[in-house]
This record gives sequence, C-alpha cells and structure tokens, in this order.
Amino acid sequence: MINIIIDDKEYTVTPQKSLLEVCLSLGLNLPYFCWHPAMGSVGACRQCGVKSYKDEKDTKGRIVMACMEPVREGMRIGVFEDEAREFRAGVSEWLMANHPHDCPVCDEGGECHLQDMTVMNGHAYRRFHFKKRTYRNQYLGPFVNHEMNRCIHCYRCVRFYRGYAGGRDFNNFASRNHVYFGRHEDGVLQNEFSGNLVEVCPTGVFTDKTLKKHYTRKWDFTSAPSICTHCGLGCNVIAGERYGSLRRIRSRYNGEVNGYFICNRGRYGYEFVNHEKRIKKILIRNTLGDLEETDKETVMMHAAQLFSARAAVIGIGSPRASLESNFTLQKLVGKSNYFQGVSGREAELMNTILGILRKGPARSPSLKDIEKADAVLVIGEDVTNTAPMLALALRQSVRQKPLEKIKAMNVPEWQDAAVREAMQQEKGPFYIASCNETNLDDIATKTFHGSPDDIARLGFEVAAHLSATAPRVSNQVSEMPALAEEIATALKEAKRPLVVSGISSLSTEMIHAAANVAWALCGSGKRAELSFIMPEANSLGTSMLGGKSLDDAFEAAVRGRAETVVVLENDLYRRTAKDTVDKFLDTCKNVIVLDYLKNETTAKADVIIPVGTFIESDGTFVNNEGRAQRYYQVYLPSDPNLMESWRWLGEMIGQVKENSKPSMNNFADFTNALVDSYPEFEDIKEITPPPDFRIAGEKIPRQPHRYSGRTAMLANIHVSEPKPPEDPDSPLSFTMEGYRNEPPSSIIPFYWSPGWNSVQSINKYQIEVGGSLHGGDPGKRLIEPDPKSNYKYFTDIPEAFKIRDNEFLTVPVYHIYGSEEMSNLAPGIASLIPKPYAAMNPDDAGKLKVKKGDEINLIMIDQSYRLPVEIKREIPKGILGIPVGLPGTPHYVLPAWCKISGNKT
Repeated sequence: MINIIIDDKEYTVTPQKSLLEVCLSLGLNLPYFCWHPAMGSVGACRQCGVKSYKDEKDTKGRIVMACMEPVREGMRIGVFEDEAREFRAGVSEWLMANHPHDCPVCDEGGECHLQDMTVMNGHAYRRFHFKKRTYRNQYLGPFVNHEMNRCIHCYRCVRFYRGYAGGRDFNNFASRNHVYFGRHEDGVLQNEFSGNLVEVCPTGVFTDKTLKKHYTRKWDFTSAPSICTHCGLGCNVIAGERYGSLRRIRSRYNGEVNGYFICNRGRYGYEFVNHEKRIKKILIRNTLGDLEETDKETVMMHAAQLFSARAAVIGIGSPRASLESNFTLQKLVGKSNYFQGVSGREAELMNTILGILRKGPARSPSLKDIEKADAVLVIGEDVTNTAPMLALALRQSVRQKPLEKIKAMNVPEWQDAAVREAMQQEKGPFYIASCNETNLDDIATKTFHGSPDDIARLGFEVAAHLSATAPRVSNQVSEMPALAEEIATALKEAKRPLVVSGISSLSTEMIHAAANVAWALCGSGKRAELSFIMPEANSLGTSMLGGKSLDDAFEAAVRGRAETVVVLENDLYRRTAKDTVDKFLDTCKNVIVLDYLKNETTAKADVIIPVGTFIESDGTFVNNEGRAQRYYQVYLPSDPNLMESWRWLGEMIGQVKENSKPSMNNFADFTNALVDSYPEFEDIKEITPPPDFRIAGEKIPRQPHRYSGRTAMLANIHVSEPKPPEDPDSPLSFTMEGYRNEPPSSIIPFYWSPGWNSVQSINKYQIEVGGSLHGGDPGKRLIEPDPKSNYKYFTDIPEAFKIRDNEFLTVPVYHIYGSEEMSNLAPGIASLIPKPYAAMNPDDAGKLKVKKGDEINLIMIDQSYRLPVEIKREIPKGILGIPVGLPGTPHYVLPAWCKISGNKT
C-alpha cells in the first residue's frame, strides 16, 4: 500500500492503479466518460482532469487526466479545486455543444451517464448557438437502436466491440469532429455481445430496441436480482417489470461470474415470459378428451385421488427448474420414483462430470478465473454457441501471456492504448479441437477439426505427453503426435493452464480425455483448472440431486410402474425421439404437467398446472462452476394460481397426506428441507439473507424512490391504491418503501447512488472499482477439488474415425440463436435463427454432386429427414453437421450414422 494526498487529505491506497480508479474507490465523485473498469484507460474524453503538484512547495500545479496518471507514493492531487472544476465544466460544455436537446424523449433519460456527469460538473446553460453537427442513423438489427447525434466520441463502443468482444463489423470512421461509430453499411451487428453497447455507451446513442416496444423509465421498474436461464453459466441479471410484464433484462455485476456484461441471448431472450404461449389457467381433460378450465381445489383433489390410490406414480424433473422444485417433486413421488428429465446419455455424461469435479484434483474455475488463464485447450466445444460468456472470458485469456512481457516493460495493464500498441496481434497459446469451425478460431494458435473420437484421441495423447503414466494413443493419424506435443508443451509452460470441455458432442471419451489432461497437469505441480460446459441453467444442480434418466422412466412405464407421471417444467419432445415420447405418454394413464409455456408435452397432458417463470418465482440454480445462486421473484402475478413449481408441489404433498397442513410454507422451509435431505447443499442457506432479514427494521424495496403511478395504473379497477402484496419468501418488498441505502450484495434489486443514476453507479457498490461487491460477490461454491485425490487416468481411448462408404457420421451443431428452447420465442432472437441445414465438406459434396442449397434426404435410425446443403470446409470428410434445437425441427438422437439418398439438384 502507498500514501497519497488528495485535497490536503492523506489516503492509503492500492498501488499499480490509475488515479481515477483510486478516486472512485475512495468514493470521490470524479467525472469520466471514456474510461471503463473492464477496458482500462485511453484518455480520449478529457473529462477526469485534476490538478497534480510536484510537492508541498508547488503552488501552481498542472492539469492531468486522472485515468492516465498512475498513483505513486506521496503524490499530491487536487480534485475539487476551482481550476480543476472549471476545466471539467469546460469539457462538459464542449461535449454538449453538438448534443441534441432531447433528454425528455431519449430512451436513456433518467439513467444517462452524460446527464449525471454534466450535472456533477455544474454545466447548466449552453453558450453555443450555431448549427449542430448531425449524422445519419443506421439499422443495426433487432437488438440495438442507433441515434448517432447523441454521440460524445468517447470511443467506449468501438473499444468494447472490437477490442474486448472481438467483433469486426463495427468501427469508427472519418476523423476530427465528424467521427462516426457504426457499421460500414446498415445491417445486423454480428457479434454475440453487441447488446452490451446499450450499457457501455454513456449516452443514448445505443439503446435497447426491444425495450422501445414497451418502454418504461428506469424509475418505474419493479426490479429484483435474478439469474439468466439460457445456458449453464449462471450469469447475474437484473429483471425489470411494469404493468405485469417483463420489460427488460440488464447485467447484474458479479465479479466472479459475468462481471459487467452478458450475451445477447441472455439480454434479449426474456420475451418468452410475455409470450402468447404462456399457460395462465389450470386445465384438466374432460371425459370428451378436451382440456377445460378448472380451479385449484378440484385439481388438488384430483391429484390426491391419484396419489392415494397407491397407484404407480413417478416424477420427471428438469434442468431448467430450480433445486427447490426438483427436490419437492422428488419428495412428492419418492426418491426411487424421481427421474432427472434428461436422456440416458446426457445423465451419464452429467454424472461423469460431477464425479470428476468432486473426486479429481483440478478445480472448476469461475469466469473471472478463466480470464486469467495463460494457456487454453478446448476439447470438443463450440463455446460461443453453447456458453457465450465463457467465450468472452476466453478472449481475455489470450492476452495473459503477452501481458507478462508488457508488465516487464513497466507499462500498467490499465493503460489500454499502450498495452494494445505493444501487444499488436500477439496472443497466448490457445488450442481448439472441434468438429466444426468456431467463432473463437480467429484467436486460436492452432485448430484441429475432427470427429468426436479423433478429438478425444488428441486429448488422450496430450495427457500422455504430460504424464508418463497416462495412457498413450496407438495408430495415430499423421499430424496428431506433433500437435499433441505442441499443446502439451504450451500447457506445461503455463502458470495457469485451463482445459475446457462439455457434453454438447455427447462423447464420454472427450470428457475423460479432458480430465486426463487436467489431472496430468495437476500431477506435474501445475495449478490446472478444468471447466465443463453445462447445457442448462440447473444441469449440475439436478445431477447433484441424483435420480435416474428419462430412459429409465420409459422402461418403468413399459413395466407398468408408471400409471401416473408428473412432469416438471420439461418438454420431453426436446429430449429424445418423438415416437419414444409418444409411446411413453400414451402408456401412462395420467399425465400431470407443471409448466409455463405450451409445448408438445402439455398438448398430451391430462392436467396442466400453470407455474411461474424465473421472473415470477424464487429459486436456486447451480452453475457449471458448482456455484449455487439465488434468483428472486420480480413481481407477484395477478392470477393467484400462477405459483412457483415448488409451492404447487408442496401443497400437493400436504393434500396427499390426508389433507394435513403442509410442513413447508415458505421458501426457507423448502430450502431447509432440501438441506436436511442433502447436506452437501448446506451452504445455500448462506447465499442470501433469510426472509426475516431487515435493516433498521425495513425490507429492501424492489421499486426506486421515484416510482410513479401506483394509484393511476390501477384506476380502471379502483381509485384507491390497494395494499401492496407481501413477500414471505425474501427480505425484498414489492413497494418503493423500505431501506434506501446499500443492501447486501445478493439482494441488490437495482443500482443507484446520489448523483449516479446510470449503470456506472456500480462503482459505489464495490470494495474497489472493478473488484468484488461489498460483502463479497453473490453465490457459494458447492464443489471443491480434492487435493489429495488418488485419481486414476481414464483408459477408454476410442478407435480412430474411419470413413464409411455411402454413410456419414452426423454430429450436432449449435447456434446461439436457435438452439436454446426459451429464447427462441423472443421476436428479436427468432428473426436471427438460421433455417435447418446439413453441413458437409466440399469433397463430400463433390462426390455426391450437390451444391449449396440443394436438398438431400437423410436416413438416420429409421427416420428420414430432408435438408438443404451447406458447404463448410472445416467439417471433416465423412461427417455431417446438423443444427439442433431449431424451432420446428425434430429431436435428432446424435451422434449417429446416416445414409443419403434421393438427392435433388
């Protein structure tokens, strides 16, 4: 630590920081624009000017930019002196000279960093009375609205899009006072993280286009901390509601998980909550076979009759449902009658991963840890399309190795322009082995495209080069030994090597190969980390609860042990072949489905129970790292029957036990029951304060203090303002009344601080700017490695892939827009979903005499599919890539061999 003097007051601060970071960490209100804690300093806006003095004898000093000035022992600074204030006010006046007078109609109004900084600088009246500079706006796609006239040329947008997120279709054009930020022509922004421009931009140049359709001012949102449900990473978000509909999603800072950003799918996939397919009424099938509306009492009595008749009852859980909901279903039907809700192959892979993380020596890293990795091997995953924010973290990891040289030159890491100039195009070791091209290939040292078996063989061979006791591959393809040795050398020389894999290729051997590589590194004394990508929000959590797979459930039905089935938030038709699910549901006499959207499974149900989405519920997810995180109900649905799954199931338990009073009444009761049955979940009690938590006797309000219209918005019902609903499950209130200062980090419903109305107010909630939140970042790790692990290397090395005559190995291809179930219903995302296709190598297309767009007929596992051809050079010969999860497409049981017939050219 060092001592510096600011405005004649001495402070002890962290060295190796910029003066701006230090001032903000000390709580000083120093204005800025171009600086961002995740992207460092470039000194473009000149807004953070302060006075710097040589020593106590210096009475004049000089103006310096705080974001470009490193702190040093004994430095003397004047932040609030008149000359510094006047300089910053002058900068504000320059920036506002061409800014339009449109705050009342600007989407950013009320949460605008430019507004905050202008007020902070005391600039109130314009002296510029001439014609303003104007620009033409661009169409940038369904997510981001463009209003270039509001630009203050801070360069944040292009620095994030190109420098941080790796986008290439967005840039700055022209020069001087006419710099333009956009694309070379109108068109959809191609980067998967383009939606972050909405929060990165300090003005209203880039705004949320989906919000414009149902616009609400910041101060009129009812908000709560939540977790993104569109993949297994568990990114933290803040959800905002108005008039009973979800209006927007914003990133919620978590220094260990997603930091300041989220992907487009997480930001814009929310509109499924408002979709016309929402189930809002209790439905029961009558004697004519039609679904008709019924009431809660009727359906409860019906369930009690089914369960009390000692009939065979099973429950099918879901990796998109909370821990509490899955556990309560398990409690309702019995542990032996509970099934995880995923295919046998997926359940096997998940259990394998869980065992590796629990019993092996390699630690599962957070996204922050991944950013710090200095050598990476990706085995079998298209990370951008299966876990987008992990891909963004990997883009930062390739900077770590070059940064070591730059630090030796005494250039601070936060000096972004200097660092990038010194780094040029140099990148750290980063290797990808995949079945197809990926969006991270541009940063890869080398890529290997092969079949799942060949990728696994490469992984096993890398492990063999790292450890003499690891099994070695025999009969290798020509390039594999040299590449494996190169990868092994790079990982061995790294300080923090990382191995990434997952289940998207549905290959057990790939997972075993990844574990072997990480374990071999740990055995050599390296601090190796092993990250597995999970497909859904609670995949790891449901695996920790145990239970058999869907295949076992189908077998139980065949054997007559499943007369009644309770399906929890799960469309079974997305899990396995349609014929298999049809046979299973037809075999079961009674099908009860709890879900929030109509789907093929609900169409077959005898009873449909409406449940809340993640916005209308409380619950806990466990992400791919093994971190348990809580999400909170944002608003109370107007229909009392729209309850959380765990509450419905809890009431069923009470009803089944001869109408006894249920032992679990609120969320804390369900959590305690879960912990009693599964002690490994003990720490989830500590991830958030209990429901009776109060500060100064008050709850934490979900609504800002400027919330408006509470009486007017319900005037069509009654002119008197109704009593606000109570929340027995959390320390949050559904009102604007409550404790106004900073709450614990896990229950921050929105970011605001006096004078800081924009998202930049996050600075006020952190211990140090860019560091952890006060009280620590939300969530608790439930899984830690075993440093004394007596692990044994996996030996199931597959045979090398062999091309077959007239047959192709079909492998799954994933898309960030299209492969995930819920986000597909958001109109913006739906507009970007690709059409189904079959991707093949050019040589294979030549042999079949087909070209791009021609249709081919695939025969796979006795099923026939007709798809247009896409030609992709990176697809290995003998392999076809088929997108999975796209709307309207059947579930493909992949990987599988297929034949091609009936070509149409």
